[in-house]
Amino acid sequence: MCDRRSFLRTTTLGAAGLTVAFTRLARAGAPARELHLALLSDTHVPGDRENGHRGMNPWENLRSAVPQVVAARPDGAVVCGDVARLEGRPEDYVELRALLEPVAAVAPVYVGLGNHDDRDNFRKAFPTPPGALAPVKARHVTVVEHPALRVIVLDSLLYVNQVAGLLGQAQRAWLEAALPGFADRPVVLFAHHPPTDADGDLLDGDRLLALCRANRQVKAVFHGHAHVWSVGHREGLPIVSLPALGYNFDDAQPVGWVDARFRSDGAALTLRAVAGNRADDGKAAQLEWS
Repeated sequence: MCDRRSFLRTTTLGAAGLTVAFTRLARAGAPARELHLALLSDTHVPGDRENGHRGMNPWENLRSAVPQVVAARPDGAVVCGDVARLEGRPEDYVELRALLEPVAAVAPVYVGLGNHDDRDNFRKAFPTPPGALAPVKARHVTVVEHPALRVIVLDSLLYVNQVAGLLGQAQRAWLEAALPGFADRPVVLFAHHPPTDADGDLLDGDRLLALCRANRQVKAVFHGHAHVWSVGHREGLPIVSLPALGYNFDDAQPVGWVDARFRSDGAALTLRAVAGNRADDGKAAQLEWS
């Protein structure tokens, strides 16, 4: 069993940790009943600022989105993997960190890892990430505490620049041990790869969903990887596919981020499209859970 106290510690990245903000709210007599997060995914930031794909420039797309995120004044931001262009090179993370500095100046930035990331290079660029890091060897797993719910950002990076992802036995064992102790409030999971049975998705996705079924406090799973904006369900569990910010694979898809407001009984998810198909920019999807 994991020592829960060993990972419920908060560090910061150029911004005050969420714990500090919530303490101030409580002292002011205004308990935080909503967690406001900016959700980004598949930024694919390159070391070469001109490197793009499908006529789109990921570096420019993130630079365009950052002022919107800052103006939204979220409590934090989650970047759901594939933050680097293709191979997770050191220069990719240098550019990523510089682009995210305006966000990190106003809110913690929680970064998940995907198949185009390199764990060692990421850690060198982000040596003191915010949130409570779970004690899972060779994985970057973050727990974010909030009075309304908990957010867990998982690590599905298996091989750099190969498509499929895997949580792995150690990460699943930690999650299985930790979730029963998190039953006092809703839990929302983030992982780069979707929990489907496609060869290029999360190879142990069925086992993740089994853990969700066994722990009904898990209310939703968010993922990237598909470069698709959609809200669906698996056996009643909301599964949210975040839009890519770097570029889309299909002209019908938006390129952008999601302004999310989580409550203990659900969430409002508003698309902020900066490129691609912008027809649904500003439209909100509602999630409800009991």
